[in-house]
Amino acid sequence: QVQLVESGGGLAQAGGSLRLSCAASGRPFSSYAMGWFRQAPGKEREFVVAISWSGSNTYYPDSVKGRFTISRDNAKNTVYLQMNSLKPEDTAVYYCAASIYTVAGITSSEYAYWGQGTQVTVSS
Repeated sequence: QVQLVESGGGLAQAGGSLRLSCAASGRPFSSYAMGWFRQAPGKEREFVVAISWSGSNTYYPDSVKGRFTISRDNAKNTVYLQMNSLKPEDTAVYYCAASIYTVAGITSSEYAYWGQGTQVTVSS
């Protein structure tokens, strides 16, 4: 079992920045990859970014590449999502998730544990 708690969401202006954190407990943190997903009202949950167990591999879709950065601190059992150059279309509930694998994956089916979500709102 893995428990995940996100923090750091809030309101930002377009072009601004926010940093999300996700604290994990339960299974050894370095034994699984982590990901962030988001879901906007009326839309499907969308993959945002993933990081391998060691942090050496990451994957970003074009929609966030160059603006978002994922990192992890295995000593603190925490994964971070630094979001820069925010756009109104980044508005969503952001979820961190723990994978069943050690490698970074892009599909939600690879993730067995999910946080409760944190709201990010970007105003224009």
